[in-house]
Amino acid sequence: MINRIRDIRKDKGLTLAEVAERCSPPTTAQTIGRLETGMRQLSLAWMNRIAAALQVDPQLLVRSEHGQAPTTVARLTETGAEALGQPREALLPTQLTGEEPLIAIVIETSTGEYRAGDQLWLRQIANDAGWGRLLNRDVLVPRPAGRFAFGRLVDRDGRRLAVLPPGIGQRQIVIENPAWLAVAAMLVRPL
Repeated sequence: MINRIRDIRKDKGLTLAEVAERCSPPTTAQTIGRLETGMRQLSLAWMNRIAAALQVDPQLLVRSEHGQAPTTVARLTETGAEALGQPREALLPTQLTGEEPLIAIVIETSTGEYRAGDQLWLRQIANDAGWGRLLNRDVLVPRPAGRFAFGRLVDRDGRRLAVLPPGIGQRQIVIENPAWLAVAAMLVRPL
């Protein structure tokens, strides 16, 4: 099994010290470093502690030695493409989930700013307390009879939401008391 702690930590932009501090109970950056490099055995207890600190599922911390995983080899900055010091395993959107689950929409017909073939990943939010901060963001909202409304959240009045579908000339859709909504978090566009 291959340890993926370093790749996940770097993708989340955390230092060894920050991960160590987030562990419950807190530990040292040196201990996290030894676990990352394999100098210290990664027990099940350590997997659970570090996974909680990184807000991922524990099984994501290791992967099989068989099969080629996608890799991150460069980053794009204001000065152009820069090679990473060492390539690292790329994490898929489903592996970066926090407390809120990710769901996806497949765009089959170009509409608004979305093109056919796009995948839109959305973070599902059950608690309506945070919905007010999502105004002017693209959301997916469940409707009765297994249907959905998708578009820009243009108004919120308590548990009543108004969504404007993408495209010219669309009329807003009003949804009362939805069980949840999901806000756009990532767009995956094939080239």
